[in-house]
Amino acid sequence: MNTGSDEAAESESVAVATGGGAKAEPELGSRAPEFIKARRALHLSWQVGVFVVGLAVVVAGVIMLPLPGPGWLVIFGGMAIWATEFVWAQLVLRWTKRKVTEATQRALDPAVRRRNIILTSVGVVIIAVLVAIYVWKFGLEMPWKIKE
Repeated sequence: MNTGSDEAAESESVAVATGGGAKAEPELGSRAPEFIKARRALHLSWQVGVFVVGLAVVVAGVIMLPLPGPGWLVIFGGMAIWATEFVWAQLVLRWTKRKVTEATQRALDPAVRRRNIILTSVGVVIIAVLVAIYVWKFGLEMPWKIKE
């Protein structure tokens, strides 16, 4: 028997629907201050500014991919900047977080860890054999100094 208000019943039904005590995801949409959202021209200017700043960060991240630097981290930072204002970026960021969490859980599986350790060991042995063959055949000279 529900003796409380309708709001309490709605919050209970939402909690049951989302899996009980699961952490609710934040609402989708703009996180701009209310005084900015209240004025259409100001809100549009705000969105353009957020887009330009996010684009600059993402472009910097893409440039860092082949160069030294935390390229992927910077790209995700740019996506996070976009996600403060744009629903599509919030959805992409949620999807990315979900996939990273799933991959982390799979990587922690003992069978997967064992497989990864075996593959890494085989790779190290192959590289060591190739280096040993090179040193046996050519010595410690660099390839551009070989006179054969």
